Amino acid sequence: MEQNEIDRIIEMAWEDRTTFEAIEQQFGLNEASVIALMRKELKHSSFKMWRKRVNSGISQKHLLKRRANITRFKCSLQRTISMNKISKR
Repeated sequence: MEQNEIDRIIEMAWEDRTTFEAIEQQFGLNEASVIALMRKELKHSSFKMWRKRVNSGISQKHLLKRRANITRFKCSLQRTISMNKISKR
């Protein structure tokens, strides 16, 4: 796995709305593999903070635990990026 893929997986794992199922669909890593990757790549304190957040209920990391009104992986207010410039809407 290339470093840019690892970086993207870590970024997706930190995002509250991105589910483990979405990471598995895109990269083929199940939840246990993502946890192992995060444990390996992050500092110990960062890993503990991430696990605490994932298990706290704030994060919607599991598709079955999500509220029914969440249908997107990203916030609808998030700006789109194109041609290396952020759109101003």
